[in-house]
Amino acid sequence: MDNTVTWFEVATDDPEGAQTFYGGMFGWTFARDDAPIDYRLIGYPGGAHPAGGLYNTKGEFPAHAIFHVHVADVEEACAKSEKLGGKVVTKVIGDADGTDFAYLRDPSGSLFGVFHRR
Repeated sequence: MDNTVTWFEVATDDPEGAQTFYGGMFGWTFARDDAPIDYRLIGYPGGAHPAGGLYNTKGEFPAHAIFHVHVADVEEACAKSEKLGGKVVTKVIGDADGTDFAYLRDPSGSLFGVFHRR
């Protein structure tokens, strides 16, 4: 599971519109998560469990769609990214759900995420 894309995220300030678009286009379903933010779990036909999330940015962040890679250690992944010319955008170690995560940029500026669920 480590070093594998295991999650994706769509972030928007119009979550209802995104649900309509992606639900209509791909048959995705959406269920509210228990997180303290407006986060909706995305399921898809044939999928046994959620594989992504829809995040309501409330206009605080630009809209984006990114992939997330599960890693053994988020701190180590951040250090490795910087060593290879990437940048750490945001890093959270030990959130309330027991997940460490970070948003990173590769050397060309593309945004992606890494996470580790404890």
